Amino acid sequence: MSLSEYRRALSTPGARGPVVASLFARLPIAMIGLALLLYVQRETGSYGPAGLVSAGALVGVAVGSVVQGRLMDRFGATRPMLVVVALYAGFVASGIAAVQAHAPVPLLVLLAVGIGMCEPQIGSASRAMWPRLLPAGPRREAALAYEAISLEVFFILGPGLAGVLAAAPWAGTGLVVGAVLMITGTVTFVLNPTIRGHRPIRDGASGPGLLGALASPGLRTVALAALGFGVVVGFIEVAVPAAATAAGHSAAGGLLLSLFSVTSVVFGVLYGVRPWPRPMHLRLPALLGGFAVLTALLAVPSGLAGLAVALLVVGCLITPQSTTHSAAIDQVAPAGAATEAFGWVITAVTLGMAGGQSVSGQLVTLSGPRLAFLVAAGAGVLLAAAVFAARRTVARSNPAPTPAPAPVAAHS
Repeated sequence: MSLSEYRRALSTPGARGPVVASLFARLPIAMIGLALLLYVQRETGSYGPAGLVSAGALVGVAVGSVVQGRLMDRFGATRPMLVVVALYAGFVASGIAAVQAHAPVPLLVLLAVGIGMCEPQIGSASRAMWPRLLPAGPRREAALAYEAISLEVFFILGPGLAGVLAAAPWAGTGLVVGAVLMITGTVTFVLNPTIRGHRPIRDGASGPGLLGALASPGLRTVALAALGFGVVVGFIEVAVPAAATAAGHSAAGGLLLSLFSVTSVVFGVLYGVRPWPRPMHLRLPALLGGFAVLTALLAVPSGLAGLAVALLVVGCLITPQSTTHSAAIDQVAPAGAATEAFGWVITAVTLGMAGGQSVSGQLVTLSGPRLAFLVAAGAGVLLAAAVFAARRTVARSNPAPTPAPAPVAAHS
């Protein structure tokens, strides 16, 4: 695959409208949680309730991503997402009213779970669009790589935008702006002819029993790799700001994490041109294991400058993992369940991050950030070994059959 494949993929007839709309819908993905946390903290004067509310939203996203994916696989994206958007708007409005009324913390957490569950999963819908527009090959690989790279860009921009809006006279400004962008982008996306005209491959449940697409052994292995990725990132996202605070520069924590993401985007584009290892069943454990080993470098520097350099190195393997998780879904997802399968990957990453952040916070309090970095590396290596042990489930999986791309009206 060459760099020109990115341009060719994005200029595919029928893709331009959904791609532009999804940009607006996904920009607030990394913004909503932080905006909600800062809003609650400003209104309550404490990070305790704010942390619980933010965690509630994270749990909601973990659940909602799978449910929304299953519904989109069964009914297409348009009808389910319009309902989700309406519910999302209601939960956001109720959450704001509850915060302004200084409602009890359990109620705030419950509403935050609702906000997370109904946060429109446009990333899943957008990712599922490409196999319908493009045949298997370099151009589809470029499109899936673009999905991961663009998401990483939003994770860089989102927190910064939330931080800027937190300084507005009203603390809820960031939450409202993020919600409006997400709702507007989602509605525009699902009403586009390319998305609205899609009919699911099959009419029925996404998979056997409650597990749905997760009943596929290969998908469970991909989800395990995504869980390991989330665990390591969760450790780092707590330990890096703690290291900055310990050095007397607490404001530098966010900037350091941004450096972490910048190299991820740059290297991710290059990695998409020539991914290694080529076999998917080897790529998953190799990338997670390499990421974990590089994370140990974060425990070495004694100053913020050294930590910044180490983060630039470690960040190189973030987007390649996200791209690989997305590409692996074509190989392991049951027929007609690709959107739900991607939802399970999002859930795995989210739960991994939540677990990593929780443990990292305890380790930082106990012994400082260096121990957290080392434990993160160890946990990542162990989970990479587990993925390697289960690699044959991915190697034996066959790509889910998809219909041949149909001509799509270019006016979108």
